[in-house]
Amino acid sequence: MLSESLDLLATGELTLLGRIMPASNQTYLCRLGPEEDAPQAVYKPTSGERPLWDFEDGTLSNREYAAYLVSEALGWSVVPPTLLRDGPAGPGMVQLWCEPDAGADAVDVVAAGPVAPGWLHVVDAHDNEDRPVMLVHEDSPSLRRMAAFDLAVNNTDRKGGHVLAMADGHRYGVDHGVCFHEDDKLRTVLWGFAGLPLEQAEIDGLTSLRAQLDGDLGNELGFLLNADEIAATRRRVDRLLRTGAFPEAGGGWPSLPWPPF
Repeated sequence: MLSESLDLLATGELTLLGRIMPASNQTYLCRLGPEEDAPQAVYKPTSGERPLWDFEDGTLSNREYAAYLVSEALGWSVVPPTLLRDGPAGPGMVQLWCEPDAGADAVDVVAAGPVAPGWLHVVDAHDNEDRPVMLVHEDSPSLRRMAAFDLAVNNTDRKGGHVLAMADGHRYGVDHGVCFHEDDKLRTVLWGFAGLPLEQAEIDGLTSLRAQLDGDLGNELGFLLNADEIAATRRRVDRLLRTGAFPEAGGGWPSLPWPPF
């Protein structure tokens, strides 16, 4: 199934259906073929990337693909099938469209009070009518793996809207153009796991990733990221394995993305 999805992403004719708003960079919904019922994909051309002060220009598509490679190395399928290819607006990132369950949310803002079973508290706040609310997310294996993945790739923009709750219980993460910076820049809504020990399946995945970073994966990332960013990824994975736990939020850098959704 994965190989078929990648083949389709690589060879399907990209037919633009419209621009996805309000994405900060040019992002298009496409059909992968002329048929009306053809699978859909997200296309982000490199030419449509907005310059950022802390990331090298023209590298966001590479980072999206690098995040997919790390997701596959972990064996967790956090990121939908993704590759780099040419398109109507030039080269860029193409990612298989995964339609989430409209009735499910893995991250939510709810009225302040006791946290429901199966959910974890992140932060308290007030809504636009000054009512007390709290940001929460589900306590699930899929979301734990996503949180560990974000730590490995140094995701600086894990918003609630970047978590896709699929009907089968799987959770996909999307929008990884601002990952892999050499400085620690983690910003995420998934702080409910802070302080919890890693489970054995998470340790096994990270151990496998670390070995691959010294092998073929590291070589492939060398075409997408700079040497300092790859070295920093190794250090972050080493730190996670050494501490054996999800870290607490630190000072000196905002720990939550804004807006959180």
